[in-house]
Amino acid sequence: MSVENAAIHIVKPTTSTHSRSEKDRSLGKSRFHFEPKTVMQHLRKHIIGQEKALDEISKMLHVVKADFSPPDKPLSVTLMLGPTGVGKTETVRLIAEAIYEQADAFCRIDMNTLAQEHYTAAITGAPPGYVGSKEGHSLFDETAIAGSHTRPGIVLFDELEKASTEVIRGLMNILDTGKLSLTAGTKTIDFRNCMIFMTSNIGAQAAQQYLEKIQFLPKKIQNVFLKHVPTQTIIEKVMYRKFDPEFLNRIDRTLHYQAVQSDALPRLVEIEFEKLNQRLLHQKRTVHLTDSAKAYFYQDHDIRFGARHLARKIRTELEPVLAIYFLNHPENNDARIDYYNTEFHVL
Repeated sequence: MSVENAAIHIVKPTTSTHSRSEKDRSLGKSRFHFEPKTVMQHLRKHIIGQEKALDEISKMLHVVKADFSPPDKPLSVTLMLGPTGVGKTETVRLIAEAIYEQADAFCRIDMNTLAQEHYTAAITGAPPGYVGSKEGHSLFDETAIAGSHTRPGIVLFDELEKASTEVIRGLMNILDTGKLSLTAGTKTIDFRNCMIFMTSNIGAQAAQQYLEKIQFLPKKIQNVFLKHVPTQTIIEKVMYRKFDPEFLNRIDRTLHYQAVQSDALPRLVEIEFEKLNQRLLHQKRTVHLTDSAKAYFYQDHDIRFGARHLARKIRTELEPVLAIYFLNHPENNDARIDYYNTEFHVL
C-alpha cells in the first residue's frame, strides 16, 4: 500500500530544538520571540467582523507566549467553525506571516483528500508488510511541525469534516499526547512545540437554512428565536453528531466565525485591492478605484460565499480589464478604474 501526499503543503521553519534556555527561564522570559500584540494587530487589520473569535486567538497566543503549557501536549488545539470564506484558513496564514514573515510557513493538511478509511495510513504511516512501512513515511513533516526553540510550529487540518471517521480517530493521540507513533514503530513525530488549528464548515448550511426560515418574521420575533436557539447551537448539534465526544474533549478552543455581513464589505474590498496592488508592486504599478467601481463589488453579494466571492469577482471581472490595459499600454504604471454602463473602464 502506497500513500500519496497530495494533501500536504509545507514550508519548513528553522531547525527545531525542544530544550529551554535556562537563562531565559531564570529571568522569567519566554523562549518564544513573537509578540502576541503584534500578531493580533496583523490579524485585526485583515480579518473583519470576527471579534469574538479573534479575542480567543489572542488569549491562546498569550498562553503560548507565556510558555507554561502542559509538557505532554501540543501548545494549543483550536477548532474554527463557520461558513466558507469568512477567514478561518486566512487566520492561520496571517499568524504564520506574523511569526515567520511567510504566509505559507505552516504545515497544511487538506482533509478533503483523506475522505476514505484506508487513508488513515497517510496519517500514521503504512503498517508493517505494506509498501513504505520500512521507510516510516507519513503525511507530516517533522521540521515544519516542530518549529524552533524561539518560534512554535503551526499545523492546519483544513476542512476537518471531510476526513473519514478513522482518519479523525487517528488524530486523537496527537491531541492527547502531543506525539504520533507511526504504525511501523520506526518513528515518533513530536507535536509538543506546535500550535494545532482545525477548520470546518460543519453545521454552516443548517445554520443558514435556519436564518432563511426566520428572515421573513418581524425583527423582534427573529431576535426571540435567535435568543432561544442561536445559530451557534445549531452548528454545535451538527458537530456533536459528526465527531465523537472523545475527539471534541481534546480540543482547547472552539471558535465560531460569523457569515460576512454587508457592513464589512467596504473594508473587505479594500483588503482585496491591497493584495492586488501588492502583486503589482514588482511591476511598479498601482490600481485605484472610483467609488462607483467599489460599489459594484458590494452589489448582490451572496453572504454564503464570504470574502472569496469578492476575490472571485475581482479576479474574473476586473483583472482581465487591467491585463488588457497594461499589455496595450506598457508605459503606464497607474490605472484608475471606474464602473458605468455595466462595464469597467480605465480612466
